This record gives sequence, structure tokens and C-alpha cells, in this order.
Amino acid sequence: MAYPLQLGFQDATSPIMEELLNFHDHTLMIMFLISTLVLYIISLMLSTKLTHTSTMDAQEVETVWTILPAIILILIALPSLRILYMMDEINNPLLTVKTMGHQWYWSYEYTDYEDLNFDSYMIPTSDLKPGELRLLEVDNRVVLPMEMPIRMLISSEDVLHSWTVPSLGLKTDAIPGRLNQATLTSSRPGLYYGQCSEICGSNHSFMPIVLELVPLKHFEDWSTSML
Repeated sequence: MAYPLQLGFQDATSPIMEELLNFHDHTLMIMFLISTLVLYIISLMLSTKLTHTSTMDAQEVETVWTILPAIILILIALPSLRILYMMDEINNPLLTVKTMGHQWYWSYEYTDYEDLNFDSYMIPTSDLKPGELRLLEVDNRVVLPMEMPIRMLISSEDVLHSWTVPSLGLKTDAIPGRLNQATLTSSRPGLYYGQCSEICGSNHSFMPIVLELVPLKHFEDWSTSML
């Protein structure tokens, strides 16, 4: 999860988030190079009194500054489209979890099990135990198996919500009357925190998300104990 004064993203937990981080670094480097070149040219123009009038009207210069930005945009667009299609791909999920947003809590239903569903409320600050995180802990965590493709079906009962877990690269709107889907695969076990990222009302900031990714054997034990 994030820590105080953090400037970058959270550590990637899924292959999709790793691709997003690589794309972010790729785009940021292009922006840095462009900004450096523009700053250098501006400084040269301000620090010299020499002007080459024939260069300013040259057809070759106009050709270069038209084609070069187009190439740069292609270098940004192609990786972006690749990741976009990867995020939309649902490849034989082994588990499906339905998530419903309410004012202001989440409810979860494991559709592959007959009667495995629960509500997830934020734990009030006065009830927190030592070591628990304020405004992020919930009474019922979403336990999922790691290293398995999992499909999340996301909707809402009342207003717009947004189911977001940054370290997994997930952000899907929960819209009343519409069922959106997302896929996640965790490469390592752990606790992963998120929050509703849609301004859904007065208690918008009090409906956190906690995913507990565990090995398959532990998930089977947990699901058995919940039934």
C-alpha cells in the first residue's frame, strides 16, 4: 500500500499493473526529453541575438517538426492500445466474484458457491486494533486465491461507485443497472487496499476495499469455513 510522502505508484502486484508502470515510465521519459529540448531551444533564443531568417522559412524544418511529433505519438499510442486490450481480455477465469456498491459499503457474492456472500463495512476508528489502518480496514475482507485469473462482476444498487485497487491496476465503475467486469491475477500473496474512487455522496471516503490474496489451499479452507 502507499506510504507517507510517496511520489510514485504502489508496487505492482499483477502483470497488468507491471505493464502500466512500464508504460508510465516510457511516456514520462518521452515527456522529459521533449521538455528538455524545448527548454534548450528557448534558452538559446533568449541568449543570442543572431537570427537565421532562411532557416525559419525552410521547408525542411517544417517537415521535420510535423513528422517527428507524429512518430512520437505513435510510440505512445501503440503500447497504450496493447495494454488497453490486455486489460479487457477475460481468459478462462477460474473464479467469479460479484461486487455490489451501496451507500456506503460493498457487498460480495462468490457466484461459484451456493451461499457464500457477505457485506464489507469500514471498521470505525474507535474499534481499530493495534496495527490496523484507519479508514482502510473492513470487517469482512475479500479472500481470493493468488496466481489464478479471477473475474470481478461490478455493479451498484443506488448511485455511481468505483471499485479501485491501485496495486492490482484495477479501477472499474459500479453503475446501477449495468454489470461491468474486470479480471485480476495476483503474482504474490498479501493484503491490498483500495477505496471507492467515485464521489458517491457524503460518506464517499468511508467505503474501503481490502483484498486478501492467499495460496489456493488457504482459500479452500476459508471458503469451507464460511459455508
